[in-house]
Amino acid sequence: MTLAIDPGVRRPCQDDQVRTPHSPRRPLSLPRLGAGIAVAALLLPLSACTDASEEATRALADDLAAALSGHTLDGVALTDPSAAAAFAEQVEPLADYAVKVSADEVEREGGAGSVVLHWSWDVEGHEWTYDTTAALVEGDEQKWAVEWSPATFVPELTADERIEIQREYGPRADILDTAGNPIVTMRPVGRYGLDKANTPPDQVGASAERIAQALGLDPAGFRATAEAAGPEAFVEALTVREGEEDLHVAPEFSSIPGALRVPDELALAPSRTFAREILGYVGEATAEVVEASEGTIRPGDRVGLAGLLATYDSTLRGTPTLRIEAVGADEERRDLAEFAGEPGKPVTLTLDQAMQTEAERILSPLAGEEAPASAIVAIRPSTGEILAAANGPGNAGMNVATAGQYAPGSTFKLVTSLALLRAGVTLEDTLSCTETLDVDGYTFHNFGDYPASALGDVSFRTALANSCNTALIGARDRIEDDALVSAAEALGLGEAPDLGYPAALGTVPAPAGETEKAADLIGQGKIQATPLGMATVAASIQAGKTVVPHLIADRTGDAEPAQPLTADEATSLRELMRAVVTDGSATFLGAIPGDPVGAKTGTAEYGEPAADGEYPKHSWMIGTHGDLAVAVFVETGESGATTAGPLLQAFFERY
Repeated sequence: MTLAIDPGVRRPCQDDQVRTPHSPRRPLSLPRLGAGIAVAALLLPLSACTDASEEATRALADDLAAALSGHTLDGVALTDPSAAAAFAEQVEPLADYAVKVSADEVEREGGAGSVVLHWSWDVEGHEWTYDTTAALVEGDEQKWAVEWSPATFVPELTADERIEIQREYGPRADILDTAGNPIVTMRPVGRYGLDKANTPPDQVGASAERIAQALGLDPAGFRATAEAAGPEAFVEALTVREGEEDLHVAPEFSSIPGALRVPDELALAPSRTFAREILGYVGEATAEVVEASEGTIRPGDRVGLAGLLATYDSTLRGTPTLRIEAVGADEERRDLAEFAGEPGKPVTLTLDQAMQTEAERILSPLAGEEAPASAIVAIRPSTGEILAAANGPGNAGMNVATAGQYAPGSTFKLVTSLALLRAGVTLEDTLSCTETLDVDGYTFHNFGDYPASALGDVSFRTALANSCNTALIGARDRIEDDALVSAAEALGLGEAPDLGYPAALGTVPAPAGETEKAADLIGQGKIQATPLGMATVAASIQAGKTVVPHLIADRTGDAEPAQPLTADEATSLRELMRAVVTDGSATFLGAIPGDPVGAKTGTAEYGEPAADGEYPKHSWMIGTHGDLAVAVFVETGESGATTAGPLLQAFFERY
């Protein structure tokens, strides 16, 4: 059978251009039996056209959805290529929010089509969903393109509207003490600076310099900042808490052209120094904080920038209420979406505000350029609560109280004493306290003011009360290699658990040789401890169990030492600490009223010797008084009793 088909040139596939056997262009004569075959053959171009259009529009819809999921129209066929730039401008405020766009099946009629787009945004943890419709148009040579409009982006959005996102936090939650009183709360401040909008342009530089001088800042630096700011800007120089203006603002500030104080509130502690190394501070989010937040923090947000205020920032700050708005050229606004925020939740600390303030007052004389670092830590033995963690003014911002590690000197002898008790030594057993003792060529000696009356064969009680180095070093053979580590662990001196605050306790590494082992027994060698760690030792002795110190009220920990402290061991250690007060190196504490005071002095050489051969000395003292255990540390002093002792005495006289 012969089938004759028009060999002429065909037009591009279009549904209404398919020719039938009855088209008049050329007669077609077919045998009757072949008619069905001829019709089927002539219908093939129609099926091919339909498939091509479906594939083209489906591909275009998929490309559009994929591009929009990347916040762009780049690479998408558009009837108006300039629409890509217009969309980029409108979508920019949402650029940091992830979006997933999917496309339904394309509906097509002739050379026009449409597809429904499903938008799903992640707006700081909130889901914003809606649908729009994109128009598709067939052009020349069966090429399809998107006829974009702003309403394809957001329903009813017009070309002259822009997207704005309003973020509003509720009040920042407080940091509280266990009585429910605020430690860190919103307190009034003044923001001092230059109001350029009300300063003649030719006076901006001069006013900026005068303002900086009045606030104790660098005039040249503030001038450069002010001149670089916009013409309507308020250029902030210094924030001062209400009531402290006389300390930071010179009287002439108010007479400077353009000088302005803007009243505000800021999350602050009761005073400028109150636990600031531990609490940290709140300020405007830095670029690094914004970047690390992965979109949850935006430029201009106020966040915790250090210490506990940073650690618990998301808890205290809560989440903002978000409003997404379309704003017209006339500034008329309409809501597109709103998501309610969550208020911040308070964090409760165990700090006793009066005790913390008193500890800082006691340390306040240790100030000045050459002032040593210092700290006082107080723990309630019965609960492990940290009642005070004070850092002295010489710490240069370092949190020495709970994180600074130093050689603990003779305060560590309480750990050594526990190891000796476990080795079978009793308080009345005799130890030899010689003036010096040689260990593998190194000569150990007692501290310079060691009493001659306590030399010779003395009881363990007397040796510890007067802090005889040679007596404890001489008993080193009774202490097995791992006994010191075990004793330290039983008294809470070891790796600190994660209890939500910056903390270290101490380290007791294995000694490298006999000399180092001897030095370890008197808190030198490689032994390290923090003031928090040594307060924990005293607290464990007083409590009769291993204390885990906690600062966050609802985050407590349990200790599981390999060899727990026994009641008898704790009793003996308390007797030794009491002997230090009644018969030893801390008799000046004997007049403290109330519960009996126990103590241990400590002095540790460190660094390089001076011209006279004397080493600088860490000065320590730890003590117990009722349900209170305290460690006092001064980085450089004369001795534990002379330098740290009066500070502990002042604290115990108050508490």
